[in-house]
Amino acid sequence: MFGLIAAGRPVDASPQAFSETQFAFKIDPTPSFNHIVVFLLPGTQLPPGFAASVFCQIPPSQEGRFLGGIGPGKESAIFKVSGNAANGELTVGVVIEPAADVEAKMTQLKSNAPSSTAVVPFSSGSVTTKLLAKAIIKNAFNFLASFGSDVIPLKAFEAWWAKFEKKIELDPSFLENEAAQG
Repeated sequence: MFGLIAAGRPVDASPQAFSETQFAFKIDPTPSFNHIVVFLLPGTQLPPGFAASVFCQIPPSQEGRFLGGIGPGKESAIFKVSGNAANGELTVGVVIEPAADVEAKMTQLKSNAPSSTAVVPFSSGSVTTKLLAKAIIKNAFNFLASFGSDVIPLKAFEAWWAKFEKKIELDPSFLENEAAQG
């Protein structure tokens, strides 16, 4: 019913089934990866009014973290995880439940602070506006410096901005993580 891809690895379409609504994938942390894709297999449909919650448990933690959901209209999703930070197999759980329950979890996930919902939380506490601004400028500087010239065409800055917006869209907390790392 479900498939999973850890970046750079083959498709895993054989989760362990605990019941008709609960499934789990085990992922070896070696070689390292940063993203997984969870999807409904072709020709598979969830019952009307149902969706699937996706969770990840990264050792040594025993706690599963809600990553997001998939279902009708969103048959796949990419999630950022840090497989290289794990001390053992990662477990990705998929639970079929009422779509309203999945939507409520998604709403809660979006409303929580990034530090409380991150798959691998950073320990800096809150990130100040000054640190966040420095992270943005550092990101732009590093990109523009890669052109190896003191004169940078406006198109290069526009390319950085488009890339920056896409990063924010894919991972809204990436700047907080960079700022927390210094």
